[in-house]
Amino acid sequence: MSAAYGKCFDPSGARYGVPTFPWKYAPSDEQYATRRQLRARGLRPGGQPIAAQVMRINRRSGTVRVAYLYRIDLAKPVRPMTSRKWGALALAMLARRTCPECQVIYSYCMPRSLGMCVLCAYPTNTPAPDGS
Repeated sequence: MSAAYGKCFDPSGARYGVPTFPWKYAPSDEQYATRRQLRARGLRPGGQPIAAQVMRINRRSGTVRVAYLYRIDLAKPVRPMTSRKWGALALAMLARRTCPECQVIYSYCMPRSLGMCVLCAYPTNTPAPDGS
């Protein structure tokens, strides 16, 4: 057993306050699930506290990665999207696809690093050929 495994194994919760398990060694899927796993089942945490955590220590940098686990039996169903929420989402996506400089609507979102479309960010300053 590696030292990293020993630091991450605390099923009683004495060291970290919640039961802690090493990466890929959490209890069965029928008891705990992450937010993404709950969402895949059509559930949400529903305000419940964190029931356990899965921890992983990077050997090179020593940084710790943690995934929080929630109890499946206390999870609530996902709230359905209303027509107002769908409309607000559509307007937000339209704003992300519209260039603030030229007001052209593109089929992709504007790069956040540029803040505008590529044509406005990098205009060509070469003069047009005048045929002579």
